[in-house]
Amino acid sequence: MKDINIAICGFGTVGKGVYTLLNSNKELLKSRLGFNLNVRKILVKDINKKRDIIVDKNIFTENYEDILNIEDLDIIVEVIGGTDLAKTVISEALRRKISVVTANKALLALNGFDIVKEAERNKSDLFFEASVAGGIPVIKIFKDSLVGNNIEYIYGILNGTCNYILTQMSENNMSFDIVLKKAQEKGYAEQDPTFDIEGMDAAHKLAILISLAYDIKVDFNDIYIEGISKITDEDIKFAFEFGYAVKLLAIAKKDNGKIEGRVHPVLIEKDSILSNIKGVYNAVYVKGDFLGPSLYYGKGAGSFPTASSVVSDIVDAAINIDKKSVFRKPVYSKRFSAMKKIPLKSINNLITKYYLRFSVKDQPGVLSKISGILGKYNISIEAVIQKGRALPAKQSKSVPIVMITHESLEKNIKKALEVIDNLDITMKKTFFIRIENFNGKN
Repeated sequence: MKDINIAICGFGTVGKGVYTLLNSNKELLKSRLGFNLNVRKILVKDINKKRDIIVDKNIFTENYEDILNIEDLDIIVEVIGGTDLAKTVISEALRRKISVVTANKALLALNGFDIVKEAERNKSDLFFEASVAGGIPVIKIFKDSLVGNNIEYIYGILNGTCNYILTQMSENNMSFDIVLKKAQEKGYAEQDPTFDIEGMDAAHKLAILISLAYDIKVDFNDIYIEGISKITDEDIKFAFEFGYAVKLLAIAKKDNGKIEGRVHPVLIEKDSILSNIKGVYNAVYVKGDFLGPSLYYGKGAGSFPTASSVVSDIVDAAINIDKKSVFRKPVYSKRFSAMKKIPLKSINNLITKYYLRFSVKDQPGVLSKISGILGKYNISIEAVIQKGRALPAKQSKSVPIVMITHESLEKNIKKALEVIDNLDITMKKTFFIRIENFNGKN
């Protein structure tokens, strides 16, 4: 049994975690594998950068070609992030039949077709457990544990930043802007948090899960994406009054032969399992036709949780190399070449209940006028909260009317709101949140 030689590309939060785990548990891993996992080189931007971890400078390189040209290199771990250099390194490694482990969800979501085709063409291993939900082993769940199931639906809390923000807004009656600043101070949100709060990060992860669960090639642009930046503390309070919590969910479903793929805020019953996933934690709730519903929960990001998933993939790759069984299993649940590209269901054809928040003049007849327009578009009302003005008439610009509808077609909702928003009684654009009929209970 020969030792397995590894190169790590990237030495940020995840890269340092991977290196630390491999060294701290070196003997444990050797006892379980029967051989060593040796880190030969680490690709960094700046060799001379001061680091909070002791590493021999000779192991560092600033040139990715030095990594690819290592003699007897077995595995490349790509934790650079981004798509350009990462794609170059991964593609070239696969061409050279070097096994690849990556945590790069954006690359797989946006350029996964090219990467996976390269792996199949060269019969090279490509592992990506850490690309979705950090330390939660959901990729293995779909590829292995659920391989005999048709997947009926997936509900995912896949972004810890958003989940932390919504949790704080709910529990502490704080505004979005204040909580976002707090999240940045704690390191839970980037200084530019756009990818997280506008749903892009969760959508990258959902694209990967859809390909795994439904054996289809997903065009990332087909996924409907909406973030949480327009959610107010007022919406959180109203939702609670109606018996709901607000979450950002990544949702995939089979619906009459079509696949839904969408990321957006939702109202879910406040006593459901997912409504009680709080803080920076992630969760994936999935239903298979034979297994039924199951929940996978844990830390979705961070140095050590993510490193745990990366090292799990390193071990799988190393075992395949040791047993001379590289490319023993397909990259996804089945061979990529056998997967079809199918457009996802349009959000406009979604049928669900809706939360509507109107900002209107405080005068008689407003509610009946709004109700009449909704009725013309086959939208019926289940419940209403109407608040009087908090300020004197001369100071008050608008009052909120909040409704829950019965199940309605999304394109009808949008058409009705367009009419309502053009009325002289409407002070601001109407805000709506979809209500998900999620019945997972504690």
